[in-house]
Amino acid sequence: MRARTLPHSRLRSGGGTRIARRTRRTVAIAAVAALGAGLLAGCADDGKDEDGSSSDGGGGGKTKITLGLFGSFGFEEAGLYAEYEKLNPKIDIDQTVIERNENYYPPLVNHLTTNSGLQDIQGIEVGNIAEVVNNYSDKFLDLSKYGKESDYLPWKWQQGTSKDGSTIGLGTDVGPMAICYRKDLFEAAGLPTDREEVGKLWTGDWAKLVEVGKDYKAKAPKGTTFMDSPGGLFNAIVGSEKERFYDASGEVIYKTNPAVKKAFDLTAEAAEDGLIGNQTQFQPAWDTTIANGKFAAMACPPWMLGYIEGKSKPESAGKWDVAAPPKAANWGGSFLSVPKSGKNAEEAAKLAAWLTAPEQQAKLFAKRGSFPTAQAAYDLPEVKDAKNKMTGDAPIGQIYAPLAAELPVQVVGPKDQIIQQGLTDNGVILVTQGKSPKEAWENAVKTIDNNLEK
Repeated sequence: MRARTLPHSRLRSGGGTRIARRTRRTVAIAAVAALGAGLLAGCADDGKDEDGSSSDGGGGGKTKITLGLFGSFGFEEAGLYAEYEKLNPKIDIDQTVIERNENYYPPLVNHLTTNSGLQDIQGIEVGNIAEVVNNYSDKFLDLSKYGKESDYLPWKWQQGTSKDGSTIGLGTDVGPMAICYRKDLFEAAGLPTDREEVGKLWTGDWAKLVEVGKDYKAKAPKGTTFMDSPGGLFNAIVGSEKERFYDASGEVIYKTNPAVKKAFDLTAEAAEDGLIGNQTQFQPAWDTTIANGKFAAMACPPWMLGYIEGKSKPESAGKWDVAAPPKAANWGGSFLSVPKSGKNAEEAAKLAAWLTAPEQQAKLFAKRGSFPTAQAAYDLPEVKDAKNKMTGDAPIGQIYAPLAAELPVQVVGPKDQIIQQGLTDNGVILVTQGKSPKEAWENAVKTIDNNLEK
């Protein structure tokens, strides 16, 4: 998520309310639908663990470090928490996860505003990082004292750095885009299955991808579409643009940017032609289309591989492959930040730096598909030799690394997330439900402008 912008995923973007879950020694709890009161489940901390031990490191007990995250960062699943706890026996790690960023971020802003209820470490989606850096940097520790700037992609480091030079976010991942596809469905539709040949079908132009979708539809296995969702296609196309929703001066330009309207119209064309599913990404119904093999291709940053694996049936392993996209594009990427108000800020900063160090990012990619923002990780064997269960022998590290090097350095505005979600969940998806492209665009603009005025 990858995303996220996203995700993520990593559920880093999109609509809907899912689950807030506490893991590692706590039970799952349902998220309040609106979260209007600004309370994230588990954010309040009385200084005691469930067993009554101290969470502030006093009394000889363990120091509990809490993380507030969204989507699927994968740290726990990749075994990184357990590894850190083994290296630091007096540290106990506990995370709270809100599955979708739009349910996570508004309460985070509320907590930052009131300077209360914050976790020791908070995840921040790339679509929100500009707003956090510009408006709340004084609430966070300067992590440049803990992370090593030379390890990271320079533009990613700068995204988390304020004008006064304080680095308040350490990048967890970036989202170089590829196209993941089902080899069995491509073969059934008479399309090539070799990843090099597949990539050549649409090199240089997203419109060529849509044309391939028309070829797929002509012989498509019954009940399948070419791509998964309107949101996935739209996000991929705009992810290849340097300027999308804001210009370099900070002005909102999504309504007048021809690249955005072109992406919207191309996605709407694919929707009208029945080439894409009618689901909103990261909703249960969309998850079901993954499990049941109901689409042949999807825009696929590395973190999406972990999501595909998590939602697929066992028999889908090895049926996927990864091809180059029409153009280099980015979707997703998040940060870890440490609020100054945390009880264990110093220890939290050490953990955040460790989790985002090259060695750990390489392990996370190998196990979860989150592509490192630490360029020092690219030559490590976990990245260079990485494979994924869903894509068989595909050398995914070698596929994604060149794409990461070509990513456009995008202008990220404070309300990127709102604009992107409006264009997808309140825009292009409506075309799959019978609305005209014109009606869908007008609804998206109305929704976005109303939300920008809030």
